Amino acid sequence: MMLSNRPYLLRAFYQWIVDSQCNPILVIDTNNPRSKIPRDFADGGEIVFNISPTAIRDLKMTNEFVEFKASFSGVIHIISAPINAILAVYAEENGEGIFFDAEEEGSIQGGEGKSTIPLKGIDSMTAAETLENVDAPQPIIKSKPFLTLVE
Repeated sequence: MMLSNRPYLLRAFYQWIVDSQCNPILVIDTNNPRSKIPRDFADGGEIVFNISPTAIRDLKMTNEFVEFKASFSGVIHIISAPINAILAVYAEENGEGIFFDAEEEGSIQGGEGKSTIPLKGIDSMTAAETLENVDAPQPIIKSKPFLTLVE
């Protein structure tokens, strides 16, 4: 059985946003009972954080939790949320990022607490197709493969 790809995608998009010199915004589902957040700042079942390296401290993204320290009105809070409570990480400047569906504690897809986001495969020629075309008079031009997220 495959591990959940959600924490890996979250870390990759966070790093991509930071490397692009944008501010990563994290959205957490406040309805998840395991989320430790300042509930006074929640709105509509969500809470939004700027998690850029200059805005927070001690960011940890494990396969189970996202944790960091953030200041609200001069008071430092330790924020902690399970991976399945993360709704999005995106760039504040242009909205590019990844968005997840909310998941309930007892209804995680894939069984045994493992959730995966289905991905489309990469189109490519098989080894047999390549060998068949070795002596072809015209080169076979194929477009670059691409990976598309499917929700």
